[in-house]
Amino acid sequence: MSRTANPIEKPEPSVVRTVSPAAKKASYNHNKVRKRLRRLTGQAISDYNMIEAGDRVMVCLSGGKDSYTMLDILLHLQRSAPIHFEIIAVNLDQKQPEYPEHILPAYLESIGVPYYILERDTYSVVRSVIPEGKTTCGLCSRLRRGTLYGFAEEIGAHKIALGHHRDDIVETLFLNMFFGGKLKAMPPKLLSDDKKNVVIRPLSYCKERDIEAFAAYENFPIIPCNLCGSQENLQRAEVKRMLGEWEKQYPGRTETIFKSLRNVAPSQLADRQLFDFETLAVDRTGSEDTELPVIKTVSL
Repeated sequence: MSRTANPIEKPEPSVVRTVSPAAKKASYNHNKVRKRLRRLTGQAISDYNMIEAGDRVMVCLSGGKDSYTMLDILLHLQRSAPIHFEIIAVNLDQKQPEYPEHILPAYLESIGVPYYILERDTYSVVRSVIPEGKTTCGLCSRLRRGTLYGFAEEIGAHKIALGHHRDDIVETLFLNMFFGGKLKAMPPKLLSDDKKNVVIRPLSYCKERDIEAFAAYENFPIIPCNLCGSQENLQRAEVKRMLGEWEKQYPGRTETIFKSLRNVAPSQLADRQLFDFETLAVDRTGSEDTELPVIKTVSL
């Protein structure tokens, strides 16, 4: 009786995967940027007591690089923080033409984050009110803010997290100075006028350049804005160009300007609401009455 010989199985050749020097360098730089963003975000949260134990944080997602980065870092901090807090992602679908509605839900489902998509046609409202060629940012932001504030109350959110970064804050400072005649910017933490919502900006200490690099490496599914993001010659764009030129000529200037916002001396400005100039008076209690010198030339 013949027997069929079992074929001898040859081991599969091992696959040696090599990583190019360029890929190694990119990974190394990404880790540096990620650590810096996490450290600065954690520092800002601590400095301004942005998140407390038991907070329900409503993270506002626009689909841009800033909000994706903010969510990523907050999720990391949620896992490593000594306190417990909730994260709920919220996106406002403003019904812009050809808006890819599926992108954010698919992304949030993939990372397991609870979320809500709010639908409100602010796009048509803005387009019907603002003339063609004019800046839509002001009205758009007011409509968006009102919707998000109201929803935060509905879900019992203690904090509303926005993705503004250091460069946004400095740009807003100059926008208000140049075009509004006011010395104000964006605070890292804000109580709304009706005192029903607290807004936090966890990326306040982070550079836009780092956020861009981080988002590009992570390959977030960026959604372009067809309202404000596509308009040219906006005032903010002009200020951004100005700051960019300053930064080239004097590296570190943007950071120095930002530091000045944290080191304000009201007595050295001119706002009578912030400092009591009217009652300023010398205090020479206990000093004897002095007589004017007879000689007109006085040696000091």
